[in-house]
Amino acid sequence: MATIEIDSGSGFCFGVVTAIRKAEEELDKSGKLYCLGDIVHNSNEVERLEAKGLQTITHDELHQLHNVTVLLRAHGEPPETYRTAASNNITIIDATCPVVLQLQRRINARYHEVLPDGSHPQIVIYGKKGHAEVNGLVGQTDGEAIVVESIDELDRIDFTRDIYLYSQTTKSLQGFTAIVDEISRRRQAGFEYFDTICRQVANRMPRIREFARAHDIILFVCGSKSSNGKVLYEECRRANPNSFQISSPDEIDRSWLYGKERIGICGATSTPMWLMDHVRQAADRMLQDTSHC
Repeated sequence: MATIEIDSGSGFCFGVVTAIRKAEEELDKSGKLYCLGDIVHNSNEVERLEAKGLQTITHDELHQLHNVTVLLRAHGEPPETYRTAASNNITIIDATCPVVLQLQRRINARYHEVLPDGSHPQIVIYGKKGHAEVNGLVGQTDGEAIVVESIDELDRIDFTRDIYLYSQTTKSLQGFTAIVDEISRRRQAGFEYFDTICRQVANRMPRIREFARAHDIILFVCGSKSSNGKVLYEECRRANPNSFQISSPDEIDRSWLYGKERIGICGATSTPMWLMDHVRQAADRMLQDTSHC
């Protein structure tokens, strides 16, 4: 008989848990709350909170609001956001992840050092361009930080100047190491790098590989916007080619489950446990239907 197991190590990281808790506390109190950007990169969870009164807004919309309460999600925000809130008399509920907040402060302090020639240090961030967390990090440098997603983009760095490398907290250690090695090879001046990857996220890599290998099939649950989800899913797929990424129970193909005895369900740091449980229930119903055929 087939068994279905949810990876107990999957689900929200503590930063997302805190952001959602703060949102729910405010919604229980006032019934309305604005959130700057999706509170988490999972449309199912966003819709659940919107039904409770959460309203997602853009940065452009933030400039139009006055005298309201706005939640800043775990990804963090650039200084400009705080200035806008202050000028518009907006009350901020700051749910920036402590790991991200510490990284912002480190980058800000380094960038605002003044070099002998009057310039600022050259800050490089290994991360995804346009990602909310990366936007917040770049904002600490008045928009001057160089963002690189791969070795192919390192030509944008001035290798004749000192380089200070940081990483988006949810990037892979393997990718960061490759960037460090290539910069070390090409540098012509000083080079300092700082492993700023969140260990709660990084430690999921070996666990999820082990989980994937222990099952005949993996249903990996995450939203299409999840950067962390893309990384973790690739780890699953490398460990077990019979892995499938889905965002909801409706996307399960019944044929995937045929003949499988050990079915594993896991997800990203942005995937709610309740959604993975719904996937488990849907898979179980499909197996029951098959057994009655």
